[in-house]
Amino acid sequence: MARFCPLFSGSSGNCLYIGTSTAGILIDAGVSARRIEQALIAHEIDPKTIRAVFVTHEHSDHITGLRVLQKRLHIPIYASVGTCEGIAEAAAYDSDCLAITDTVELDEFSVTPFRTSHDSRESTGFRICLRDGRSVGIATDLGVMTSVVREQLRGCDLIHIESNHDVRMLENGPYPYVLKRRILSTTGHLSNEACANELPELIRQGTTRVFLGHLSRENNMPTLAEATAESALKTSGMTRNIDYILQVAPPENDRPYTLF
Repeated sequence: MARFCPLFSGSSGNCLYIGTSTAGILIDAGVSARRIEQALIAHEIDPKTIRAVFVTHEHSDHITGLRVLQKRLHIPIYASVGTCEGIAEAAAYDSDCLAITDTVELDEFSVTPFRTSHDSRESTGFRICLRDGRSVGIATDLGVMTSVVREQLRGCDLIHIESNHDVRMLENGPYPYVLKRRILSTTGHLSNEACANELPELIRQGTTRVFLGHLSRENNMPTLAEATAESALKTSGMTRNIDYILQVAPPENDRPYTLF
């Protein structure tokens, strides 16, 4: 049985766990290594079973704990060429990051990177396939859904997709104009509405579990993101907990991991 757990999700830090009964991988390490290890243990996951960290991009909320975590667990770091360069520059150290351009076969996982539209050097999402045939799609920190992202998410059993902000909350909120424009741009973050519009087709293509991730604390509310997604799916004739399961990934996950 495959296991998924969004340990941390949001602008304060991101780290996702995907695993089986014997091994696991992490997507990003955006909080301290200590907090990541504590979160794993709290979910009855042995940190020693982690085989690698795959990094989406070099922004601090995705790499803060990377250096120490790699040192403690002695595991490889995989990322795009541009992200590896960005990690080395941002963290001011030789990260020993392994640059990838194609699928990586690792233990029980087959991990395929794909480009996303974000204001970083070379941001990526990941499609993770497990030996039992299950698959997970990770697509956060993207200003717009592209044909590449849609194709990689197609048919995934579970997706973790960005639902970052409510446009009206952002436009009327306290952020300076320049930051608002950045978030709303095609290299910024995906809104609740933009995310919701993608979900019906993804469900039709085989996805049964949806996690809404990377919610803004200032420009969104979990109930609002959830309601926006559910409304779009209901309008498309889909029934929650029958056609799909919808969850919002909290900033820190204190719930058991999801089996799928």
